[in-house]
Amino acid sequence: MMYLNPRTLGCGERTLVLSHGYGGSQAIWDRVLPHLTQTNKVLLFDWDFSGGSGAGEEEEERLYTFARFADELVALMDEMGVSGAVYVGHSMAGMIGCIASIKRPELFTHLVLVGASPRYINSDDYEGGFDDSDIDAMLATISSDFLSWAKGFVPLIAGDPSAVQTLERSFFAMDPRVAHGLARMIFLGDNRDVLDRVAVPCTLVHVTGDLAAPPCVGRYMEDRIERAAMVTIDSVGHFPQLVASDEMLRILDLVLSNAGRGEEEPEAVAVVVEERITITKEGSSGFAAVAEVEVKGDIDVATWLAS
Repeated sequence: MMYLNPRTLGCGERTLVLSHGYGGSQAIWDRVLPHLTQTNKVLLFDWDFSGGSGAGEEEEERLYTFARFADELVALMDEMGVSGAVYVGHSMAGMIGCIASIKRPELFTHLVLVGASPRYINSDDYEGGFDDSDIDAMLATISSDFLSWAKGFVPLIAGDPSAVQTLERSFFAMDPRVAHGLARMIFLGDNRDVLDRVAVPCTLVHVTGDLAAPPCVGRYMEDRIERAAMVTIDSVGHFPQLVASDEMLRILDLVLSNAGRGEEEPEAVAVVVEERITITKEGSSGFAAVAEVEVKGDIDVATWLAS
């Protein structure tokens, strides 16, 4: 599995596995890594789409499935001798971690799902955030002109100028054909049936101003996963590890302290977060501390998706 560029840093009894999502790389964890490695072993890696590949579209659609990525995660952890880990999965990697935990629950002590979503398309019984037409328009734009789409998409999904440069490097490095095949897997997929089978305790981290995975998705996941609790950071964008790194670290520290006790329920983590932490993004926008807040205002979803 060396093609995934695995690295183990830090020291400690606990092991964290940090897993990035679409358009990302190991670099999205750079702002939280120095703190985490002080007291923990941290396993980082790059999914094989990071940096692009030469696969054709038919092959991409065959290769890129959530189950395939879950198998790769399990194989990597086995090869690196990691078990009983706290897994932090961002975006698409959240659902990958859920599937892997069903296959091999002993590998995981706790799942931290950051901006995860089991389904992006709205239906009569589910609010994922987007209509079919929105997703179709986005996929068509990725297929016809990926770089132009990414140039408009990255600043919106970053949510803050400080994160744009890091994300541009990894997004622009993707092969456009791979980017399209992977986007189809993510945005047309439906992993809602996975949630009921997740037995490992989970902490769901959502950002109030996240266009990709709004808090309503987190609440749905919290209702469906047996041992799950949701924490909401009042910030913007889809990358709290870059834009609200201090808040992300406070949540991870509490998860780690509770995971070390063995059978601690995830609800306790959420309660402790609300009572002991002011989850705040201070800055020019002046965000206030919240436990869970709905996004206010109108968002032109179609414009965002087709950017």
